[in-house]
Amino acid sequence: MIDLHTHSLLSDGDLLPSELVRRAEAIGYKAIAITDHSDASNIDFVIERIVAVCKELKSSISVIPGVELTHIPPQQIQEMVRRARGLGARLIVLHGETPVEPVAPGTNRAAINAGVDILAHPGLITEEDVRLAAERSVYLEVTARKGHSLTNGHVARLAKKIGASMVVNTDTHSPSDLITDEMAMKIVIGAGLTEDDFRGINKNAEKILQRLL
Repeated sequence: MIDLHTHSLLSDGDLLPSELVRRAEAIGYKAIAITDHSDASNIDFVIERIVAVCKELKSSISVIPGVELTHIPPQQIQEMVRRARGLGARLIVLHGETPVEPVAPGTNRAAINAGVDILAHPGLITEEDVRLAAERSVYLEVTARKGHSLTNGHVARLAKKIGASMVVNTDTHSPSDLITDEMAMKIVIGAGLTEDDFRGINKNAEKILQRLL
């Protein structure tokens, strides 16, 4: 499992980064990204601490310092992406227009235009935005997270129709949120995709990981 969207107690997760990584290692992960929630109030602190702990951790799996920019006003997203990269976040995840939170309309489009790496749980994303994501090489997330996963089928259908790239992530907050490859495949198939699609999604994650290492 390559999981590119997780949270520690640096935002609203339950675990220290070191325990999060160890638990992922113990169930056979290949790589994990720590992507705690950030906005203008905490971005400096959160990314600084994630970058520091990723340098210090000794693990058999790859650990990527990232961030999930969350509930950013659409007109501020591009600048926040720039700041996050400047602070050392190697992976930028953007909290998309999930159906279970009042994310501002236009967030998906602004994130894609800003060149984020992954648009997390993009909800009822429009076909036009999926096409733009494909053109700009922004990955769309199929998520294991309860609530956010309600629109996985919609995201998967449009992404496959248009040819946009997908990844499967957990959006882990608690120890029980981490999953095996077997469960990841069930989530992908449950979204209306196939085992061949799952293999392609895994290759996408590998491609991102190779670029970041």
